[in-house]
Amino acid sequence: MPIVKNVSRAVSQLLQSSGCGCGVSIVPVRCIGVSPRQVASDASFHSVSFSESDHPRVLITGGLGQLGVGLAKLLRKRFGKNNVILSDIRKPADNVFYSGPFIYADILDYKNLREIVVNNRISWLFHYSALLSAVGEANVPLARAVNITGLHNVLDIASEHNLRLFVPSTIGAFGPTSPRDPTPDLCIQRPRTIYGVSKVHAELMGEYYHYRYGLDFRCLRYPGIISADSQPGGGTTDYAVQIFHDAIKTGKFQCNLKPDTRLPMMYIDDCLKATLEVMEAPAEALSMRTYNISAMSFTPEELAQEVQKHVPELQVTYNVDEVRQAIADTWPMNFDDRNARRDWGWKHDYDLPELVTTMFSFLGSDSRIAQAN
Repeated sequence: MPIVKNVSRAVSQLLQSSGCGCGVSIVPVRCIGVSPRQVASDASFHSVSFSESDHPRVLITGGLGQLGVGLAKLLRKRFGKNNVILSDIRKPADNVFYSGPFIYADILDYKNLREIVVNNRISWLFHYSALLSAVGEANVPLARAVNITGLHNVLDIASEHNLRLFVPSTIGAFGPTSPRDPTPDLCIQRPRTIYGVSKVHAELMGEYYHYRYGLDFRCLRYPGIISADSQPGGGTTDYAVQIFHDAIKTGKFQCNLKPDTRLPMMYIDDCLKATLEVMEAPAEALSMRTYNISAMSFTPEELAQEVQKHVPELQVTYNVDEVRQAIADTWPMNFDDRNARRDWGWKHDYDLPELVTTMFSFLGSDSRIAQAN
């Protein structure tokens, strides 16, 4: 199968060339499009239904990316350490490995993923395996395999075993013809990246499986997510994380977007809180299956000004990456998340000043920040 060999070779090259320690979850390709779609009528499965009186059994795919480890920590506090299984195809750091159950899971290996769900009596599945916007544009065949073929496997397994399934979407699910300020939940989308196309596909397929098969599918469109404990991972909004690392290490930051590029953003704690809240919300409270969520919206210039309140000597320059800028120019400037606030009580905790203060409290204990203060 030459296609499989070519994509597998691309995976190996991408893994070997990634020297920045980025937190992108990359899944090896072993069998593209080979997931079975028919199940024998006499097959026997250990299907599990989630009872509200019991804790769910949780599987997180792509768990070593920006959000997976933090989500596992939150869910383990809520449901118990052994009820939350983190998975990826990469070797975890010691602190991650010893913090709770971790297993190898390849979302393109349908049989292996199905066995994991059955053997561990999984009832909730958080599907985080994906290639992000800029990385996806650099390797479209790989992004198509991971973001679309992997999703199909997860949808089939979740439907077959009566799982509650969460799949994140993104501001990248919108395009140049979408209303940008604000962007409502329901509008024309038409994204121009493989990442965005795959996320629209995920939203529509999840909703189809919900209405066609009764799958309990839930989805949030994340804005740009900012966190202190992960490195930038190939996304267009990564400048908003990089600026903190550069301010601490060198006092100089070069931004790859124009200074007036406004995008919706969120601190990771708000993101994880929203994810748990929508998963715990009663099904009857949900008027839709895919929601916008937002906390703040700012430009690189506004973020730099807030950062300079903590590091006055920070020098900011702009060297625009045309690919990332073209992507950002098609994305929402502000998210309209009124439906999430009305239906299941979504409310963010962090605005821009709180975000910046919190980031430096995590990153700057013995750095230029401590010296400046």
